[in-house]
Amino acid sequence: MARYGMVIDLDKCTGCRACMVACKVENNTPQGHFWMYVFRFEEGEYPNTRTWFMPRPCMHCDNAPCVKVCPVGARYKRLDGLTATDFDRCIGCRYCEVACPYGVNYFNWKKPEGNYYLDWDDPDLAEIVGDEKVVYANPDLDKAYGPEKRRIAGGGQAKGVMEKCTFCVHRLEKGLQPACAAICPTQAIKFGDLDDPESEVSQLLREKPHFRLLEEAGTSPRVFYIGQHAPNPSVRQIEEITVKV
Repeated sequence: MARYGMVIDLDKCTGCRACMVACKVENNTPQGHFWMYVFRFEEGEYPNTRTWFMPRPCMHCDNAPCVKVCPVGARYKRLDGLTATDFDRCIGCRYCEVACPYGVNYFNWKKPEGNYYLDWDDPDLAEIVGDEKVVYANPDLDKAYGPEKRRIAGGGQAKGVMEKCTFCVHRLEKGLQPACAAICPTQAIKFGDLDDPESEVSQLLREKPHFRLLEEAGTSPRVFYIGQHAPNPSVRQIEEITVKV
């Protein structure tokens, strides 16, 4: 059984945000939900400044606080290490959102049909779409995965449930890479089996210094960063996440 993990090279990330777009399209996430987010940082004083970027998916922690607090077992760890959410079981208590130190959880406030980015019944669109309903749908997102056969893929599935990055579980089951890793133009995002010494992620972790976010919290994240140094108090974050509800 693979033990999946991700390595992100901060020296290669240019902040293009292709990973954010790929994640949103692949998982059909609701408006304002960004399971992958790219933070922008700036260091130094003008004119001696330096800008760099940090992609942040779910950390899929081995010691995941969100799993511990879920009262109904909707948030759980798969055998391959993915931290998954069974939206058929989720009751929307949002304990996982509070417990997570990384801010990766999103509450789905609307029914699926209310999460489209366009109102396809808008008369202004009639001349363009006619009788067609141009709504993105991926049948793989409705399937059940894993030996437990639980529905854990995709976003916007139901109102009143918690959602987050799944490492594109529906792609992994087909032997594909997560959408963010597959689309990255600079190959800054690498994904693979941490238990396979020959995998690219294992080789990178052997060869390069690395760190994980909030290691002091004891969450044991499966997302590792290489390249630039870890954020420090002198770093000024100049872009914040905006969540539309």
